[in-house]
Amino acid sequence: MNIKPWLIDFVRSFLLVLVVALVITYLWNFVFRASGAVDWETSFQLAIILGIVLTWGMGRERKQGEQ
Repeated sequence: MNIKPWLIDFVRSFLLVLVVALVITYLWNFVFRASGAVDWETSFQLAIILGIVLTWGMGRERKQGEQ
């Protein structure tokens, strides 16, 4: 098993989810609470979880495409 493609996919997914979650939490707090705060804890948790799940899913699709 080659770890490099998995790691690259994880970093891409992690960064994409982190940026989107940061923007969404900022906008949510800005619109509904009138404070432009970012919820860093939730954003990192979501990015780690979805980074792992999306990477696992992409790996499974890649494996099935090879068969």
